[in-house]
Amino acid sequence: MKVRMIILILALLLTLFSTQAGAQTKVGTTAAPFLGIAVGPRAIGSGGAFVAQADDATALYWNNAGIAQLTMSEIIVSHDEWIAGMSFDYVGAVFNIGSGAFGMSFTSLSMDEMEVTTVLDPEGNGERFDAGSVAVGLTYAYALTDRFYIGGTAKYIREYIWKESAHSFACDLGTLYVTEFFNGMRIGAVITNFGSSMEMEGDDLVFQHDIDENQDGNNDNTLGSWMTDSWTLPINFRVGMAVELMQTDMHRVTMMTDVTHPNDNEESMNLGGEYAYKNTFFLRAGYKSLFLGKSEEGITCGAGFLVSQFGSAQMGVDYAFQDFGRLEDTHTLSLRMRF
Repeated sequence: MKVRMIILILALLLTLFSTQAGAQTKVGTTAAPFLGIAVGPRAIGSGGAFVAQADDATALYWNNAGIAQLTMSEIIVSHDEWIAGMSFDYVGAVFNIGSGAFGMSFTSLSMDEMEVTTVLDPEGNGERFDAGSVAVGLTYAYALTDRFYIGGTAKYIREYIWKESAHSFACDLGTLYVTEFFNGMRIGAVITNFGSSMEMEGDDLVFQHDIDENQDGNNDNTLGSWMTDSWTLPINFRVGMAVELMQTDMHRVTMMTDVTHPNDNEESMNLGGEYAYKNTFFLRAGYKSLFLGKSEEGITCGAGFLVSQFGSAQMGVDYAFQDFGRLEDTHTLSLRMRF
């Protein structure tokens, strides 16, 4: 009966949400798009539906309120061979402090150096440049009750290419509620990347200018600078649900779903599930970006294991595969430790 009710609720959500899927897209109208890249193979393998699950160190990205429910401290290091030969890396650390938790995160999207080419030197002038993006966050989450958690994150964001860079400060706010229904169904909501706009600045935007070329005796080397446009951050509002369809000492089956509302794209839905055997071996599968027009994302899957080491400490390895259609598939690997 409970399973039927859960499926009915999900079907209603799908029906209501599908009526909103025709919104106009605004892809390419925000800065720091790397902030939208999913973090952690456990969440990725589950279709990116992790807002209401959020029970490991990647909750710093998915729903910061979730770290308040952790009973142990945890550190995770994740590496993703991203599209077009880029590397996407994430490090998250959560420390349990009683009724709350404190977290730190570092996110980086980087690429190999490239040669500088000009009109006169199309094969390169001997110089090299790189480009990338980084974000550093500090998080605090607190348990208001034994069922309701809130969290907040302050983060610094930087994007750079050669001698130019842009900076911003932003915050994330999240909530998580554990209900009394359906084996403790969780409902989560989070708004991310609410902050200042970004504008490129740097030495290569400075130039010398003669204000009036027809006048003699004036300073023909007056310094000027190019003004670049400012761009808002990719704000995203997500709501999620997670529930156990089966939970025994040996087996656990969790179903998860997220609805996302970004300011630079259409709304979409993520679906996923996780099977756990003795809370040691895990299998995951999902589908990402349902109802999103012209999306290259789709099927995801993954696996992992978590074993006890050195007494109460635990060590785990997780892997995820994500299908990107006409683009290259991505592979994510992480190492996590609980203590």
